[in-house]
Amino acid sequence: MDIVSGEPLFASSDKFESGCGWSSFTKPIESKNVQEINDNSHGMVRTEVRSGHGDSHLGHVFNDGPTSKGGLRYCINSASLRFIPIDQMVNNGFGEYVAQVESRSK
Repeated sequence: MDIVSGEPLFASSDKFESGCGWSSFTKPIESKNVQEINDNSHGMVRTEVRSGHGDSHLGHVFNDGPTSKGGLRYCINSASLRFIPIDQMVNNGFGEYVAQVESRSK
């Protein structure tokens, strides 16, 4: 979840090891909760990822992720996230996502 606004952003079941040193996910848990914005800073062309409600910088999305999962790599700064263990999701108000996370992790 977004550490600033508390909105759900990514599920650990969509996390993968990309080798870049940042948390990498194949997709957001709710696409409406992330914004993708063109970023032409530092002499690069990238797509910045920001939280939809908090407008916080989360990281960038690239098209070099696992092709079997859509080909995207959301490269996200872990400091922008609060990780909720699955057994605490209901108590933290994320009960509607438990089945989604459980079904992906099996």
